[in-house]
Amino acid sequence: MSNNSGMDDEQGGHQINIELGEKEAEGIYSNLAIISHSPAEFVIDFTRLLPGVPRARVHARIVMTPQHARLLLNALQDNIAKFEMQYGEIPMNTGGSFGFQMPESGEQFH
Repeated sequence: MSNNSGMDDEQGGHQINIELGEKEAEGIYSNLAIISHSPAEFVIDFTRLLPGVPRARVHARIVMTPQHARLLLNALQDNIAKFEMQYGEIPMNTGGSFGFQMPESGEQFH
């Protein structure tokens, strides 16, 4: 199965066709993201913590340029604002250790 969706790019309004494969269409649940960066790139590792399970495994790693990380931030802020206008404010009760984290400078994740 593939799902093609058209989208205009930010620079010139050119149409971009995006293919969504069957595996990717299933999605990956994540309740923890570890974000690290260098001068050239941002790395976001998506994992999930489950009650009673002491270890978490990275299920997806996304690497992007700082410029694309900024564009992602802007797109998320825009979409969260639209979501909250339609459905109300998103409550921020993280319940402790679950959530999104940035590692200390120089910290490595495997």
